[in-house]
Amino acid sequence: MWARRRARRGGHSAEELRVRRREREAALRRARRQQQLVSKRLLREDSAAQEGTQDGGDVVPDPLSEDEVLELLRGVQRGSEDRRRWLGRLRWALQNEDTQQKFVRLDGSIRTLTGLFTSSLAELQLEAARCLHELSHSSVPAVAEACLPVTSYLLTYLSGHSLELTELCLYTLGNLVVESEAVRKQLLPQGIIPVLASCIQSPHEAVLEGVGYVLSQLLQAKEAPTEIIPLVLDSALPQHMLQLVCSGLKAAMGAAVEFAWCLHYIICRHKDNELLLALGAVPALTSLLLDLAAQIPPEAPEGLELLVCPVLRCLSNLLAQTDCHGPDRRLLIALFLILQCFLQQHPFLIHECLWLLNNLTADDPSCCSALLSLDLLPALLQLLTCSQMGTVLVLTVLCNVAEKGQFQCQQLLQQPLLAQLLPLLTLPDPEAVGQCLELLHLLFLHCPEAAAEFTRQGGHQALEQHQGTPELQERAQALLDMVRQPPGAPSACQATLAASS
Repeated sequence: MWARRRARRGGHSAEELRVRRREREAALRRARRQQQLVSKRLLREDSAAQEGTQDGGDVVPDPLSEDEVLELLRGVQRGSEDRRRWLGRLRWALQNEDTQQKFVRLDGSIRTLTGLFTSSLAELQLEAARCLHELSHSSVPAVAEACLPVTSYLLTYLSGHSLELTELCLYTLGNLVVESEAVRKQLLPQGIIPVLASCIQSPHEAVLEGVGYVLSQLLQAKEAPTEIIPLVLDSALPQHMLQLVCSGLKAAMGAAVEFAWCLHYIICRHKDNELLLALGAVPALTSLLLDLAAQIPPEAPEGLELLVCPVLRCLSNLLAQTDCHGPDRRLLIALFLILQCFLQQHPFLIHECLWLLNNLTADDPSCCSALLSLDLLPALLQLLTCSQMGTVLVLTVLCNVAEKGQFQCQQLLQQPLLAQLLPLLTLPDPEAVGQCLELLHLLFLHCPEAAAEFTRQGGHQALEQHQGTPELQERAQALLDMVRQPPGAPSACQATLAASS
């Protein structure tokens, strides 16, 4: 299955802090390109001073003793004018996980924070929300589960008028659902999916990105295929997600990235994607890639690859699940333009483009013909040695083309293909060698003269070295039999067909 956050605060302006947070988030999102990962995110970009802290943005306070934690709780519980300052001290202390665990074990601690969070005093409410947000970042499931009583209020305040509070509530919810199945099971009947469906219509990019964060965490949960994805598909979320992803090149890039991954998690974990297909996901994502390829500058702006990656995966997986034939020929050109743009700085996108190219050519003769007629084969062959996985994928695409028949094989052999395949037979990767053997079999089958040329180039010896490799020896021997046939002799397949006719 194809299928992936965190930041801290220092003494900087709100805008500088937001930029730094987004840079760190972008760096951590890159992990998604190789694996599926849920993680947590912190919002600490306010500029309020806290006593005795923050000269450095990554400084974590020392753990407090139980008596010190109790003193903080009592200070917060006092109805004095200093309550907000006590909350600020508590929030700072709760950046330490040991202190977090001591705090939630204190009788009345979460009840006190919940009371302040639901206060009519906006400053206290916001400060209490920041304390809850720090608790949500804990990696200890017991801390997340201690926050269970506050989940309904977090949902309620998502429809409030304070943008900062809404954003805090979203990321707190997103952090809580990672750690605890109990939290997720409580949030679902409380209506988190309908609430997110309402929030996704917000005009604020910060809120949209937060919604995408929460949703991406939920969609990666182990119970998502049976309990969460059906609820999402029954809501208005899919059409809004698709719209936001496809408008990402013009606005709300951060939100577009989040929702592109959300769509990917749905597509790769859900067997039936008829709803997304009915919403026009394939033409919409295709159009997005075409627009991207048409507008892309010589040097792609940083972060654009984070959108391209999940979009490629979504489209590739949708095409793998459907009988979509005759895709826009321009998509092939767009793929190679994207490859050219990202090849040096973000080579991981080569694999994503090749996966999509494989799914396009697998069962579609017109797409294979377009690959040849558009003269894209030389660019594809240049990727043969880009990486271990890239080699396998390029060979797979070439097999898709060769499988279509004699004409396609003749077109392939007009390139110096045999000379490029010979070194691949010496690779230590059995998968790559096996795919190379498969391609040679198709070429020899449809163009017997290729076998003789392969022998003249020393291919016979290259095949013999695999006779002792268990997973390759049968295919290697079959090819040796083909190259040993005298010119003009019928192949074993041809002889069998002739005998049965």
